[in-house]
Amino acid sequence: MQTQLKLFLFSVIVFSSFIVQNVIARDITLDSAITIAINSNKDIKIATLELDRARSAVKEAYGYAYPTLDFTAQFSHFLQKPMMAFPDFYSLLTNAAYGILFKEKLLPEDKSKYLPVQDILQSFTLANSYSTTVQLQQILFSSAVFQGISSAGVYEQLARESLISKISTTVLNTKKAFYGTLLSQEILKITKESFENAQKNFDNVKALQKQGMVAEFDALRAEVQVENIRPTVYQMESNLETAKNNLKLVLGLDQSEEINLEGELKYEDKQLLSEDEYIKLALDNNFDLQTMKYSRNFNNALIDLDVANYYPTIAAFGNYSFQGTADNLNFQNYRQSMIGLNFSINLFNGFRTSRIVEQDKIAVMKTDESISQYKDFITAQIKSKLTEIKKIQANIEAQNRNIDLAQRAYDISQLRYKEGTGNQLEIENSDLALRQAKTNRLQTVYQYISTIDEINNLTGNLDKKYFKIKVEN
Repeated sequence: MQTQLKLFLFSVIVFSSFIVQNVIARDITLDSAITIAINSNKDIKIATLELDRARSAVKEAYGYAYPTLDFTAQFSHFLQKPMMAFPDFYSLLTNAAYGILFKEKLLPEDKSKYLPVQDILQSFTLANSYSTTVQLQQILFSSAVFQGISSAGVYEQLARESLISKISTTVLNTKKAFYGTLLSQEILKITKESFENAQKNFDNVKALQKQGMVAEFDALRAEVQVENIRPTVYQMESNLETAKNNLKLVLGLDQSEEINLEGELKYEDKQLLSEDEYIKLALDNNFDLQTMKYSRNFNNALIDLDVANYYPTIAAFGNYSFQGTADNLNFQNYRQSMIGLNFSINLFNGFRTSRIVEQDKIAVMKTDESISQYKDFITAQIKSKLTEIKKIQANIEAQNRNIDLAQRAYDISQLRYKEGTGNQLEIENSDLALRQAKTNRLQTVYQYISTIDEINNLTGNLDKKYFKIKVEN
């Protein structure tokens, strides 16, 4: 009984935790949204890993300039000893002995005593051998090693700039998604206000109809207005949910998680620079352009690295060996040591190095063309965005006045109807005009904010605190 009670209580706690987790919504500001996106974006994670790899490559490159110390040990046993043809020592010794005896007249000379000298297979190796060697080597000169260190450093700069470019793109996409959700939120609010106004108007007309002060036709029109706006409210709610899901996708959040946005679509008249100043800023600071420039530097570094194969390598070395041989395990041991210099240079390799260098130079030329093309693109984008900003600013000024006019028209239509000089059609039209005016202004403000953010992205204007999240870790 106690066990069942514990299981029941545990299930209740787990279920309650799940409910609380899904009911309590997370409050998200623009800054927190950007931080979440930077930490979860897949492209940034890949770029971060590439930067870590580049930093490791720099350490590896320096490692080639450090001395190397190697230890080797070997034991070998011949299952069948190697043989070689060699004159028969027995015949040679026998013939030499008889030759001395005959010469000294100790024996009468008899040439039949001489044995024929033939080559026979003999072994001069012992069955077991071992050796241990310690060798120290230090590069004294190697252009490839020095250029490798330089190339690795340029590669790290390229990886860092690529990561910054990914962060900048993520920040821009997050801002657009965040403000897009705020736009949907505000439009829903405007639509609900219009729906509430229509509902209040219907209630008033219905009350007046009961008193016999207005015709049934007016009541019907007022009710139709309410029902016409209701689907729009549902559609705006659906649009807001879609915008939130898109934002959660950008932030890498679970789609089931509830979020509340803290912020507002606020128009702030920015002090803009001249077109030439923006273009100069973009050409100097654009993150994608900087990445391409570092890519060009890296391609140049690869040229120097491949050209280094033309130069010699000089290295100092020293080794110490301890060895032994035996037909059994009773080894005869001996030692040896040696120091020296090693000089090596390639004299001919089928023109491979020159062809590799040629390919590297072509890669640099391709990058130059890409940089030139991208500069033209940035210049065109800056001009287009500034023209768009001027148009938006003019629209906002007109829309502010339009909202005031629409609000006044709506108030007058309400007043005219109460005084009996107006009709429901005037109220419907003025309400629709007011809702459309407010919606148009919100969309224009969103367009203005997005365009300013795009200009900041093009000119490399991004808060440095976002770089510290990943780049300086």
